[in-house]
Amino acid sequence: MEKHGIKMGRDKFFDLLREEGMLVKPRKRHFFTTQSHHWLHKYEYLIDGMKLTAPNQLWVSDITYVESQEKVLYLYLITDAFSKMIIGWYISTDLKADSAVMALIMALKNNPNISEQLIHHSDRGVQYCSSKYVEILKSHSIRISMTHSGSPHENGIAERVNGIIKDEWLYDLELKDREQAERKIKEIIKIYNTLRPHQSLNYNKPIEVHQKGFLRNNFESVIIGKQYQYKKAGPITTQPSPINASKSQLFLAGCSPAEPASASLRQDKIEK
Repeated sequence: MEKHGIKMGRDKFFDLLREEGMLVKPRKRHFFTTQSHHWLHKYEYLIDGMKLTAPNQLWVSDITYVESQEKVLYLYLITDAFSKMIIGWYISTDLKADSAVMALIMALKNNPNISEQLIHHSDRGVQYCSSKYVEILKSHSIRISMTHSGSPHENGIAERVNGIIKDEWLYDLELKDREQAERKIKEIIKIYNTLRPHQSLNYNKPIEVHQKGFLRNNFESVIIGKQYQYKKAGPITTQPSPINASKSQLFLAGCSPAEPASASLRQDKIEK
């Protein structure tokens, strides 16, 4: 809001969104995607107090369901925790480890120059504990972190990205089958990565932070469970913006991760 020269409090902003019909109603979860009651080895929680200063220091993974007319589908996402960019994804008809591996392979292909400092964080789902998935991580010297038992909030960044994709786009679509879902999700992720500004990224887009070296904001992120504290890091340069913003430009600001509902750009909606 400040970037566009608009002075408006949070409540007034949400009143405006509500008047324009742009608030997304929270949806109840109907399908479970995590099976953590298994005999496979579960890894320690490594990211308590971790400081993020650049991309490819922490990847977070999660699975969410996508409903289609044919059957329930499962979307596997891998997100860079610093840039919020979705770097790997796969839409599947099952919850098998091979589907999670496909998203991981895409993430590795999109980021060929990762360092040995990279941590992969996820819940304790059987897919992420499988030998095939773990072997790929270890072969690339990627350390493995997992949430504590019964602590989904410890994967809050991944959960938040899932919510954005579903609340702002997927819930408005009527998907026929996996093939159509794959096409639409590809479009959605491109919009999310390249067009959607994030408040936590200083209103930059994920791709700008991840690939083009834009500074995220003037703070250094510190992860402590699901809470985020910040320490001053230094001055930044921001992109120029007009002082006067139209109503359509107002919605470019996006929403805070703490807000229970979010708003989407009308011009970025995917056609059914």
